[in-house]
Amino acid sequence: MALETIAVTGGNGKIGEAILKHLNEHGYRTVNLARGKQREEVSDEYRTTDLLDAGEVYGSLAASDADAVIHMGTIPAPGSHPGYVVYESNVMSSYNVLEAATELGLESACLASSINAVGSVYQDEPMEVYYLPVDEEHPLTPRDPYAMGKHALEVTADGFGRLPNGPTISTLRYPWVATEEELTETFTKADRTMAGLADAWHHTTRDTLFSYVHIEDGADIARRCVEADWDGHERFWAVAADTTADAHSERLIEEYYPEAEVRKSFGEHESLIDIGKARDLLDWNPTNTWRIN
Repeated sequence: MALETIAVTGGNGKIGEAILKHLNEHGYRTVNLARGKQREEVSDEYRTTDLLDAGEVYGSLAASDADAVIHMGTIPAPGSHPGYVVYESNVMSSYNVLEAATELGLESACLASSINAVGSVYQDEPMEVYYLPVDEEHPLTPRDPYAMGKHALEVTADGFGRLPNGPTISTLRYPWVATEEELTETFTKADRTMAGLADAWHHTTRDTLFSYVHIEDGADIARRCVEADWDGHERFWAVAADTTADAHSERLIEEYYPEAEVRKSFGEHESLIDIGKARDLLDWNPTNTWRIN
């Protein structure tokens, strides 16, 4: 697959801007599709686009002459919007992007799913963990609008993936995507021992499987997804190779997931999420960590 131009929705956002920078560094022409202020310093072209308007999405992608699209332009967290708005943002913007990508004959489309598709930190009930390491086949039990929306966009991607002659489609289950500075402040300078975890930010503990990903690795996997070539839709865990804890992974399992089926032995800080599929299909190996070597 020979890609020249890649469109990124939500390129004004944290992960979107990082992806545009990463794509530029790898020689791609980039187009930022966003509703906010024009910021051509982070892309070669900018197109104001309401991602909930199917016509605008189609028109912007067509005018951009993109070969692929990376869709990051959704509400990143549910706290400041009503539930139906969050759900609509996740699902309908993804539908519009996939429909336009299919009709325009784009080579590939990559969408931002989330660890919340499984059922994670925004719901009242604890995340249900049936076995470890968690992989792409683990049951999904979302209960809140954000999580349900992420689950629904994956199902939508499944449907578009069944269409003949459609684009290669990927969805990425991101955890907290963090910059170097954020990792230093949240992990390196904090107490991440078993004792310290009791008071730690809940986005970095039990209900996110102690997962995170460095923003550079998060951008790298998105590029690899649109460069890939297969029929239909594939979902991937996009997490760091290690946990957020300064404790042995097997100790975390004993303390926090006593009812889960443990399917392997874990290394000292090994992630509780299996990223083997991303390694096998995308040759993706996250290299960044919060730990001081």
